[in-house]
Amino acid sequence: MSAFWSAWITVITLAVILGCAWLLWATRRSEPHKEATEETLGHAFDGIEEYDNPLPSWWLQMFVATIIFGLVYLVMYPGLGNFKGVLGWTSVGQWEEEMAHAEEVYKPVFAKYAAMSVEDLQSQPDGLKMGQRMFANNCSLCHGATGSGAHGFPNLTDGDWLYGGAPDVIKQTIASGRTGAMPPWGAVLGEEGVRDVTSYVMSLSGKESDAEAAARGQQQFQALCTACHSQDGTGLQALGAPDLTDDVWLYGSSFEKVSHTIRTGRSGVMPAHKDLLSDEKIHLITAYVYSLSNK
Repeated sequence: MSAFWSAWITVITLAVILGCAWLLWATRRSEPHKEATEETLGHAFDGIEEYDNPLPSWWLQMFVATIIFGLVYLVMYPGLGNFKGVLGWTSVGQWEEEMAHAEEVYKPVFAKYAAMSVEDLQSQPDGLKMGQRMFANNCSLCHGATGSGAHGFPNLTDGDWLYGGAPDVIKQTIASGRTGAMPPWGAVLGEEGVRDVTSYVMSLSGKESDAEAAARGQQQFQALCTACHSQDGTGLQALGAPDLTDDVWLYGSSFEKVSHTIRTGRSGVMPAHKDLLSDEKIHLITAYVYSLSNK
């Protein structure tokens, strides 16, 4: 923060506190211990008049105490521009201290579960609960609280995996992330070609489609799509290319949605968590995710 803005904040903060003190002093009517009077302020509301009596002593003392507290607080803690306070407290420092304490307390617990395989953790309900809570904090925004996914985000409970569902593959996905890209084919196929390929793709999973259009689309599919989705449309996990024959759809299965995918392509990113979470935490999340499709 520049010196100007530091001074600006300091002046305004102190002015407000001192202004409150002046207002309290200037508007006091008389000494708090003085007896009550029958004199009114001269105005009435619906027949109700207000007596011109001093504030109660306890109220006045509490008001003064809050002003003193505010000034002491600003000396002890940051609040006046660039002044850091005599205690040197910072929110970052407190967070680091709390994280270090948590690391010391929970490190033995994480170490215990880290020594187990993902398969062995399936019989450890307490470990899976820890993985579930960390999943909720880090993964549920995209995959849902129960892992059932959403439009464009995979369902983790159905046993259908773009990159494979083995524990080591799931762990790699969480740690390093994934980047999926379906290239747009609209300019190559033209609108009629997009409809034909859409008809063929829908026929692969047994959906109703135009047989003649599907036959034309099959030829174009074989020329353009088999490198990723394989000749029979069953996909390729090494590339994260989905199986088009199982009727599991990431972006929807209607003719319009499938044709939109073919025409404009799709792109998806699963962020890497290795710089956000420790190996032990990723291990527990892996165990929980693995349990979702193996219940």
